[in-house]
Parts: sequence; C-alpha cells; structure tokens
Amino acid sequence: MDTKNLVTLITIAETGSFQRAAAQLNYAPSTVTSQIRQLETELSIRLFEKVGRKMELTQTGREVLPLVRTILKNVEQIRDYKENTAEITGTLRLVAPDTIFVYVMQPMLKAIMQKAPQVQLIFNSVPSDEVSRAIVERTADIGIDCDREHFPDEVLHPAGKAFQACLVASPLLAPAARDFLSPHQKKPISMILNEPNANYQKEIADYFERKAIVLNHHMKLQSIEAVKRSVRDNLGIAYVPRFSVEEELDNGSLIRLATELDDRLYASVCVFHKDSWISPQMELAFSMMQVKTDIGCSRDTDTGF
Repeated sequence: MDTKNLVTLITIAETGSFQRAAAQLNYAPSTVTSQIRQLETELSIRLFEKVGRKMELTQTGREVLPLVRTILKNVEQIRDYKENTAEITGTLRLVAPDTIFVYVMQPMLKAIMQKAPQVQLIFNSVPSDEVSRAIVERTADIGIDCDREHFPDEVLHPAGKAFQACLVASPLLAPAARDFLSPHQKKPISMILNEPNANYQKEIADYFERKAIVLNHHMKLQSIEAVKRSVRDNLGIAYVPRFSVEEELDNGSLIRLATELDDRLYASVCVFHKDSWISPQMELAFSMMQVKTDIGCSRDTDTGF
C-alpha cells in the first residue's frame, strides 16, 4: 500500500474536495482520482460517493479515516526514530486560542525553531472550545487552552501555568461609569470579547450576575488585537488575560477597572491525545512549556506557559 495514497485521502477529507487536495499536494487532478481508485481497489471498499455535484466520504470512508491517520502517524514515528535524538525532525502540529498564540506561544515557537530547526511547525489559532476537538480528531498533536469543567475522554490535560485576568477600559470612559464593585447597576456599556467560552469569561459573567450589574449586549470579535483596539476607542470594556494588556496598561492607553476578581487565578492546560506516541518534538514542546505530564517531568527553560 502506497502511503502517498493515504496522504491524498486525508488531504481530500481535510480540504473538502479532490481539486483542492490536488492543488495542495501539487498533483494533477487525474492523479488524485487515480490514487483514490487504487486505494479503493486495494481495500475493496468504496471511499467516496457523489452527492449532488460533490464527492463526499461514504460511511465506510469516515470509519476508515481514523485508521488511516494512525497508519500515517506510525510511519512518521518510524521515520523520526533516531538513536541520536539531538537532531529532531518530523512535524509538530499545535493549536491554541488567539490570545494564547499571540502572547504566549510565539516565544515558545521561536525557541523550538532555534533548538530543532529541522522540525516542521504547523500552528492553527482556533476558538477555545475547538482546541480539544482538534486533539480528538488528530488534526493537532498538542493544544493549549484555558481549563474547563469537562474534557473528552480521549484527551489528557495536565495543568499549565495559571494567569490573572482584568477588566479594562479606555481612559475616555466616564469616571462615573467605572464602578464595577457596587451592586445593582445598569450600565450602557458593551462587553467586548473574542473567547466567549473561556473560563475567565464565564467567571466575569457570573460575577456580573451575582452583583446584578447589567450591561448592553456583547460584541464578539475574532482576535484579541481587535478587542483591545475597540476598547481603546471606547466602544466597550473587556475582561482579558492580564498578560495580553500589560503594555497598554503601562503606557496608559488602557486602564484597569477594579472588580472582586482582581486576585483570581485561572488555570491553563496542555492537551494531547491519550493514545499519542510522544515524539521527540512533542517532548521538546512539553519541556518548553514547562508542563508536567504523566510521561515525565519538564525541564526548566527560559520560555514557559
């Protein structure tokens, strides 16, 4: 069985079409079609069927897909195996929410690139509630996320570094509107956020409910940078990880509003599949994040999560 055919199958499933898969793999469309036909003949199963104008995975194809991913992962493990692991190769796929990527992951990625330049890093920024899904579906090796009450059974989630969050506003916000300690208030202010399902967002929502502080409707944006810019322009307030606004608080472009949650610590987690083979590149990432897992203890580094 040619593993190139298996890669083509996975690529079609991920891109959603034969044509896009051909473009991504730099194949002619006829080559992709031929590879799938060869694979169907070898396996004696039908992988795709025509639905309208599209070719979609059959039920059997969807059931086979996780097995194909396992085969390719095992092949990668064999290729990556070296007696001398000083020169680490292979692929490392990471996922995290936008805020964590911008302010936490980038230094770690640079450190990995310096220590293991042969490793191919693939990073995707996804909403917080999609991090575990990426691990379950094996589209990522390691994810960083906020802690949450429930995780899928397939996912291990050792604790990462705890962080503080703070309520921030523009210096243009009227002084009379800055009180978020007194109960029973109705404020014509919007909460601006980009991660509505993060643990710290749920905590501030519960805090407002307990205090009977009523705000305008939420404004949901795509990135932490968009959130900060909107708050600086006095379009609303935001409850964000403190590490993401340190610079703005220092230069006065944002101000911190006092709440009873100012000393609250929020847990973060490192997530990975419980059936994962821990590759050398994954071990390196764990050490960079200073995360303790059941595969061993982390080593001290200058970069950590």
